[in-house]
Amino acid sequence: MTTRLMQIATILLACFMIDQLSKWIILEQVMLPPRVISVTSFFNLTLNFNTGVSFGFFKETLAEWPTVLAGTKGLIAVGLVVWASLTNSRAERIGLAMIAGGALGNTIDRWRQGAVTDFLDFHWNNWHWPTFNMADVVIVGGVALIFLAVMLPDPTAKTTPSATSPTERPRQS
Repeated sequence: MTTRLMQIATILLACFMIDQLSKWIILEQVMLPPRVISVTSFFNLTLNFNTGVSFGFFKETLAEWPTVLAGTKGLIAVGLVVWASLTNSRAERIGLAMIAGGALGNTIDRWRQGAVTDFLDFHWNNWHWPTFNMADVVIVGGVALIFLAVMLPDPTAKTTPSATSPTERPRQS
């Protein structure tokens, strides 16, 4: 159990630090002054503050309650860590730790500044995907890893032999 918790803590903290460091660089180094930086024909760096939940949903309702949303996300992150510590699937455990680390990164933003810092802006012509951040990237990566863990057989899982092997005939008495 100690090894599992260390693995979970390491992945969670790495994801959290990647998110927070990227946001610090954007806020304190790159976006002074705030502007749109065109990186490629389909990708910009664009500073945005999301007061809602995913993709800005419910921002009008939740803008006045940032600590409630931060507290809820914090509790979800704790639940994900508990779930990760109980699973036997390594891939699922890593995915859950990634999701918890990303959730914690966005939770700290919401608690500290009342909104989540977003800055990654992908677009096609005039259509823009909602801006997002590195916490969102690791959350999506964690979900994908859990999906793969569920869909693909676990190579470390031990199988129990059946009562009769397919190559062995049942004994007759």
